[in-house]
Amino acid sequence: MNFETYLIISSSAIILLLLIWIIRLEIILKKVLGSKNGSLDEAINNLRKDAEILKKHAEKTSGRLEIMDNKLRKTISGNETIRFNPFKGTGSGSNQSFATALINSDGDGVIISSIYSRDHLSVFSKPIKNLDSEYELTPEEKSALQKAKESII
Repeated sequence: MNFETYLIISSSAIILLLLIWIIRLEIILKKVLGSKNGSLDEAINNLRKDAEILKKHAEKTSGRLEIMDNKLRKTISGNETIRFNPFKGTGSGSNQSFATALINSDGDGVIISSIYSRDHLSVFSKPIKNLDSEYELTPEEKSALQKAKESII
């Protein structure tokens, strides 16, 4: 064998390897494009359109989540009821009296209290702002407010 034969054999081998490589790349490209007759430009344009749709959807979702977060902050997320006997040793009233604190995550809400005795029932309501009231709170109301604060999600 002479030099020309080696040159032809090696050139043929290189050409064969290049053809196999091209076929392999074509297969990978078809998998990436998702179709047998699509072009790379079409695939890129479709991806851009999809990205724009997703971007608009993300902006819309972000806006809606912000609205929902603001609404959720105003809903009652902490509540607690303390039952007690306001007339300790007299036996009148038992544990029918209560103080209930209802607050949101900002610490705003209301405390509703009820004092029960056999003769009458009194109900009180005190507004809460930033976990405090401008009205004096009873120990039971303070306890209910503290436990409601601890239960805030």
